[in-house]
Amino acid sequence: MTRTGPETIGLLADPYLNEWQVNALERLQADRDVTFSLVVSNGRKASEIDDPESWNTRDRISADDVRQFVNLLRDQKAWSLVLAERNLAKLVDGERPLWRRHSIENVDCLSEADHVRCDPHTDGTWYEFPDEIVARVAEECDALVLFGYGLIRGPILDAPEHGVLSFHPADIRSYRGMGPPPVFHDGRRRCGATLQRLNESIDGGEIVAYDDVAIDDCATLWDVFDRVAALQIDLLTEGVANLHDPAFEPATVPEDQLGEIYYRKRRHNLSFSGRILLKNLVGRARRRLRRRSGSDETPVSSLPSQSPDTERRSSS
Repeated sequence: MTRTGPETIGLLADPYLNEWQVNALERLQADRDVTFSLVVSNGRKASEIDDPESWNTRDRISADDVRQFVNLLRDQKAWSLVLAERNLAKLVDGERPLWRRHSIENVDCLSEADHVRCDPHTDGTWYEFPDEIVARVAEECDALVLFGYGLIRGPILDAPEHGVLSFHPADIRSYRGMGPPPVFHDGRRRCGATLQRLNESIDGGEIVAYDDVAIDDCATLWDVFDRVAALQIDLLTEGVANLHDPAFEPATVPEDQLGEIYYRKRRHNLSFSGRILLKNLVGRARRRLRRRSGSDETPVSSLPSQSPDTERRSSS
């Protein structure tokens, strides 16, 4: 590793960013004085979403929502019920601010970056980028931040000097793959966030920064996502600062110390998704009762843990 940290940052992104992602980039720019040089957004997904920001103002169920649910039911099976609960709760309880959507071209801190659309090659859930994008990244970016697409592989991983940085919303030494859903399902008391420098494994990259947060008072899975997203806002700046430190070496986790991979297809299982849905519903009901009674009592887990609640934390 060189002794000069990343100064020019590129972005691989969906056609929109969530509020927490915008906040993370703004904090990085303010604290580390980096330049955002290049934004490569997902052209295929852009063609599927006409107006990402319309999500922020939806206040009723439309015919399009019903059609989308039917498609979700076919593709996601039992998990579609969990997603439907989330969308209905948004209408009742209001927007979750950290997940407010911003069209990529409307993000102020990216206004000076060169924006390009890309339709990368896909192989199942993996993305591979064309040579011209890899060449531009190598020339214009010291590091990339991944805020979209999915699993990526190929020469793009080595194109920037400091690699591709990506969040996994859990500890890769305990929960790889889905992240918060199995953590919440298992009734864990804490959830981590890992900023990793990607390689071609699934959530097995070098750990650039890590932190965790208590989640035992989270009523729903979506509260866990909120808690971890808030953690990641600071973690991006911490990770880039680490790469500027000549004494810092990212932690490489041996294969036998990496956590189990929780593949998304597990969400199709009714026992897995049904438990999460039940925990969400019970958690919301208890939260409403506390609000009505004015109780400040800290909530407990909605259902007992199915596994011993010992934290598998290794030193990084």
